[in-house]
Amino acid sequence: MLADPLRMRIVSLLADEALCVCHLVEETGARQTNLSNHLKVLREAGLVETEPCGRFIYYKLRPAALDALADALGELAERARRTADSSRRRPCA
Repeated sequence: MLADPLRMRIVSLLADEALCVCHLVEETGARQTNLSNHLKVLREAGLVETEPCGRFIYYKLRPAALDALADALGELAERARRTADSSRRRPCA
């Protein structure tokens, strides 16, 4: 989900402050509908939560979800290091 450059930019912007879609349009130059779709993916993944404020909805990161993602990626990196240092391969049939 973070491989998409616009999603990564959204997450980077939300790391500094809660923002509404109008702020994200201004910061990224992306269209509102495109941003809304990306925010939906981030919400469904549990990385972003919403906070209503009058007619606007602010988006903010969930630090605990980012911590869990960082831990999972760290474990994958460690496994990949061990595999890279060995000649372990599954034989082809």
